[in-house]
Amino acid sequence: MATQTSEVSFKQLGAALGTVFDPEIRMSIVELGLVYGVKVKDLEGGKAVTVTMSLTSPACPYGPMLLATVHGALAKVPGVRDVDVDLTFTPTWDPRTMASEEAKDQLGIY
Repeated sequence: MATQTSEVSFKQLGAALGTVFDPEIRMSIVELGLVYGVKVKDLEGGKAVTVTMSLTSPACPYGPMLLATVHGALAKVPGVRDVDVDLTFTPTWDPRTMASEEAKDQLGIY
């Protein structure tokens, strides 16, 4: 099992997060720039993953569902034993500076 856990990569974690979509905007949270960082720590028998992220708004009605979806997506990555999702609003999400170019195009931000 140690071999499997050592294979957890940021590419795998990014791919898992890329499948999580904001339900109102219908775009990936990665493309929107809502993921601020990911940390991986060794645990006995697996890895602990902590993702720091924001929401499009502090009053987002889908916030709890979105956080649960992020947790579930990361928990499915082979070798991940523990997941924490830290919600922050510092810095405040700004799609003009944080979203990918593709997301800006879809959002009409030029």
